[in-house]
This record gives sequence, structure tokens and C-alpha cells, in this order.
Amino acid sequence: MKAIYTGSFDPITYGHLDIIERASKMYDHLYIVLLDNPDKHYLFTADERVDLIKKVTEHLDNVSVECSHMLAVAYAKSKGCQIIVRGLRSEEDYQYESLMSRINTRLDPSVETVFLMANKDYDIISSSLVKELSAYHHDVRQFVAEPVENALKKKYKKDE
Repeated sequence: MKAIYTGSFDPITYGHLDIIERASKMYDHLYIVLLDNPDKHYLFTADERVDLIKKVTEHLDNVSVECSHMLAVAYAKSKGCQIIVRGLRSEEDYQYESLMSRINTRLDPSVETVFLMANKDYDIISSSLVKELSAYHHDVRQFVAEPVENALKKKYKKDE
């Protein structure tokens, strides 16, 4: 069985990576799909985000990384996936994600959403928090992998 895990991953954090690693054990193949919204402003370009995701997931043989402008449910269908994996950190995440799940079910009842609770070590991590800390030149090594840390330093021109 194949699944997709979607997000903007701006940037990818240890929280995302934990969900990816756990989901990759549950499914034969996991597509990590960077959903790129042209109306949003990102710190990293889509190509940079795809590259960072590939770097931090290269140890996972059954994971591939792609970028899409499609709705998640349409992308899942195009790849023959029956599952959309979503990570949950909080009640607010659950409220939003359960709404999206119900909408996706109406769009295509053959695609299920599976929720994975965030590991307690990562449930406070968000891409927004990581970017804010990086902008103020705080150490973010506990939140992101080394390639991501280096890319953030470059973006914020932090010299060590």
C-alpha cells in the first residue's frame, strides 16, 4: 500500500521527519509531497525545500519526494495512493486536519486520512518557530537536521 504525506516543509523539522520515518514503516511506499502555493511567501524556494527533504530522508529506501500544485486528494489518486498521512501536535491541528479529512472524503471516498500523533519530543516544533529563532540567530539544532540548520544560517547570513 502506498501513502502520501503532504506539507509546505518550510523548513522540514525533526517533527516532520519523525512522522515520515514512522509512516515509512507502515507503508510500502511513502510520497512526501511538497504542496507549493504560489500565493504564499516561503523562506525557501520549492526546489530548495525538495532538496532539503531529500537530504534528510536519503536513509529511507521507500520514500520519494515530489512537488505538486494539486490538491492532496487528487495527488494521492494520481499516484494510486489510498492513504494521506497527517501529523497532529495539538487540538488545533486536529480540528483543522479533521475538517480537511472530511472534505477530502467528499472529494474522493476511496482515499483515507491517517493521523499520527506527534512524538512528545517534537510536539512543540513548528517551521514558523524554527524560522523565527533562526532569524534571531538562535541555535536550532535541537529542532532540525544539520543540512536544514546550514540552509537556515545561509538564509539569515549567520556566521559562526
